[in-house]
Amino acid sequence: MLHFSPRSSLAAPSPRTLLRLSVAVALLTIALKGAAGWITHSMGLISDAMESFVNLASAVFALAMITIANRPADEGHPYGHHKAEYFSSGFEGILIIAAALAIAWAAIGRLLAPQPLERLGWGMALSVASAGLNAALALLMLKAARVHHSIALEADGRHLMTDVWTSAGVLVGVLAVMLTGWLWLDPLLALAVAANIVREGARLVWRSSQGLMDHALEPAQQAAIQAVLDRFAAEAPDGGALRFDDIATRRSGRRLFADIHMHVPGHWTLRRAAGLRDALEQALMDAVPGLRVTLQLLPLDMEARAVQATGEGEMR
Repeated sequence: MLHFSPRSSLAAPSPRTLLRLSVAVALLTIALKGAAGWITHSMGLISDAMESFVNLASAVFALAMITIANRPADEGHPYGHHKAEYFSSGFEGILIIAAALAIAWAAIGRLLAPQPLERLGWGMALSVASAGLNAALALLMLKAARVHHSIALEADGRHLMTDVWTSAGVLVGVLAVMLTGWLWLDPLLALAVAANIVREGARLVWRSSQGLMDHALEPAQQAAIQAVLDRFAAEAPDGGALRFDDIATRRSGRRLFADIHMHVPGHWTLRRAAGLRDALEQALMDAVPGLRVTLQLLPLDMEARAVQATGEGEMR
């Protein structure tokens, strides 16, 4: 028997609303950072602007995947389309790595042939403004990702936060060039930006691959499930004659699943066992919002016989 009890999403904007906002912010930051790189000729600022194009492509792709993930289950996809979000995360990671390679290629050329920087004050001001926009949006998306259990939002939010730290590093490097006059610092900083972007991209690709393989729930969620089971076992009637085993959990996109064997006394009526099962399902969904629970009812001694038979088979 399956139930689904999603947490109210009123505390945060919807994923599609945030991703539309991410597209708009990406376009604005491209304009701001592009202008900063153009007026200063700084490779660090130009590399920062190039990453904003990745932000735009990632947000557009994530919006498409979120739309697919929200489609209801159908005959060909009886469990829904929620894993589409993992494609978004993996695609974003690949784009980030591609952008890093492009930045590194351009930076190496500038390192071999340094160029003077111009109007750094205006360039830094524009970069600060764009970083502020990305920081505000990233914090909002990471908060919403926890509410909606959305890896697409989390990936986009973490990418934007990486962009913020990248911008901060670029600004420090540009300031160092202003103070020292060492032009080689600018392309060297761009190479450092590229290395940081590669690290973040690889992390996103790895996270996406783990999600596609139905990873188990987080330890805190598993602990919450176990606490509910322990409470029901301790409060069970008939001298605590209630047992749970074969507990398996998995995450599929925003959906959380738990399969559990529930052993009850063999003399119980089906109505009584089903009533306790319904109460347990509700308690589990309250403890872990968004959880789908499958509880299989079994007599207390059935698993013991199955284990014994398996053991005898192995001994032979």
